[in-house]
Amino acid sequence: MARRRRRLTTTVVAQRAGVSRTTLYNVEHGDPSATLGTYLRVMVALGLENDIVNLAGDDKVGRRLQDLQLK
Repeated sequence: MARRRRRLTTTVVAQRAGVSRTTLYNVEHGDPSATLGTYLRVMVALGLENDIVNLAGDDKVGRRLQDLQLK
């Protein structure tokens, strides 16, 4: 969605990130085989590198669900 909001083509973002369009497609579709480094390169190409901290942020909803299952 970030790429589309910026009206960037897959070709442009892939070139900026130094990855193939196929790899970019995999990243955009959440393919678990894509490396974290690849995700970060795409984030940099989109100007979202500072949002990397959100990936490891506190998962309040997930923790709540986990706590409910432990009872």
